Amino acid sequence: MLALEAIVAIGVILVVAAVAAPRLRIPLALVQVAAGVLLGFIPALRDVQLPSEAVLLLFLPAILFWESVTTSLRESRRYVRVILLNGTVLVVLTAFAVAGVGVWFGMPWAVALVMGAALAPTDATAVGNLAAGLPLRQRTLLRAESLINDGTALVIFGLAVSVAAGVAQFTPWSVTWALAVSYLGGIAIGLAVGFIGSYLRRMSNTLASNVAMIVTPFVAFLVAELIHASGVLAVVVCGLLMSQRGARIARAEARDQARSFWTLTTYILNGALFVLIGLELQVVVRALPSGDLWFGVLLGLIVWLALIVVRMAFTFAATGVIRTLDRRPYQRTLRAPTRALVMNAFAGYRGAVSLAAALAIPLSVVGGGPFPMRNLIVFVTAVVIVLTLAVQGPLFPALVRWARLPADSVEDERLLAQTESTRAGLAALPGLAASLGVDDDVRDKVAREAERHLAALEVDGETQDGAETARAKEQYVRLRLALMQVKRETVLRLRDERRIDDTVVRAVGAQLDLEELRITGREVE
Repeated sequence: MLALEAIVAIGVILVVAAVAAPRLRIPLALVQVAAGVLLGFIPALRDVQLPSEAVLLLFLPAILFWESVTTSLRESRRYVRVILLNGTVLVVLTAFAVAGVGVWFGMPWAVALVMGAALAPTDATAVGNLAAGLPLRQRTLLRAESLINDGTALVIFGLAVSVAAGVAQFTPWSVTWALAVSYLGGIAIGLAVGFIGSYLRRMSNTLASNVAMIVTPFVAFLVAELIHASGVLAVVVCGLLMSQRGARIARAEARDQARSFWTLTTYILNGALFVLIGLELQVVVRALPSGDLWFGVLLGLIVWLALIVVRMAFTFAATGVIRTLDRRPYQRTLRAPTRALVMNAFAGYRGAVSLAAALAIPLSVVGGGPFPMRNLIVFVTAVVIVLTLAVQGPLFPALVRWARLPADSVEDERLLAQTESTRAGLAALPGLAASLGVDDDVRDKVAREAERHLAALEVDGETQDGAETARAKEQYVRLRLALMQVKRETVLRLRDERRIDDTVVRAVGAQLDLEELRITGREVE
């Protein structure tokens, strides 16, 4: 019954937090963590813990897959050097910098490096939650970095744990080999599974096609882990490949169903992770000896500050090196202003992956003794996560306003795509109608609808007075929505009069919902 009680409690928190966070103007992740802490005071739930295996094997593949599927590949390619530097070099430097802080506080080097590796990667869940409102460029940089840095950190973490536990000793060659297998193996498996998954997306059976898509990231992660490659990188590469191929090979019904499923599922998984982090805080505090509590808080505070300083220093150093070595005119167009660099450096959020890594530290070492300072490492990791969410999270919106980021071009590009595709369709319409044997009256009806759509798009694109355009669009949307509400009420009246079946209501309602989303330009939140 404990599992069922925990599931119900987490579900209630997800609903309440989704409603409360916007009204309180507090980041959703922070509300969910705080609710998890409060949940831990319920006696029946005091022993609920965040299973490390569940995060690494269940939550992580699903979340990373959808994050990679929805990440801009164009922007990732454009800023690939920064992303790779942050996802590899910065992770290594961060791990050793945190380890240095640990040694300063009296921890053995290998044990301190375990803590550093656990805290080195930024968390895709936290970044996606707190940086959702950023322009495309900054959002892509943060998301892409968080997608690949887990692989680097987990390799370092595994090596450090093995040394600290007395399992093995490593040479520079063995470390290089482990990193090569991790990265090259992860990329190769991600490509292979991605191609297979893309092929399965061609199935005409919508349910079977989407089940194959759901299983794909877990297959990629499993195969990679079996050969000691990076399961994280395999999932990310698989997702990026399928995002490019899915638009051409999957059926429209499958794509629409997949968007709805993954949007809801990843929201639940993300929220559940943050609630479980809050619950885990209770367990961590109880496991730590009372004499080490304030020491752990102080160490966590210093480590958190070190993470910010290292990330800030690396951001400006790497930017300076790139600008010095690459003076091409194209490179100058990619340069970010100083305020944007400060904002990116401040957005190094830690989350469930770090806590899951800390919880994965073995309980004992070779010989049967306890793993040195395990409870302290877990507690410090939890303190750092709370500080990133409780301090950096609320300050981030103000920092974004201070950064004065340039306006996003996504809306202009969306209008361009709609306009050009409609024009191309109109130009091809006569030939298509002739080849398909379509009657002239049907062809003319389709042409009139396309011309009206194109006229509306061209009006939107005209450089007329902004207030007048906004007012006209607002009136248009209100009128169309009112007409659609009349349609809905009519359909429901026909159902209540038993003149149409419920299946008809659902089918027509789905069409009206899609039309409403198209008119308002909203996406499912």
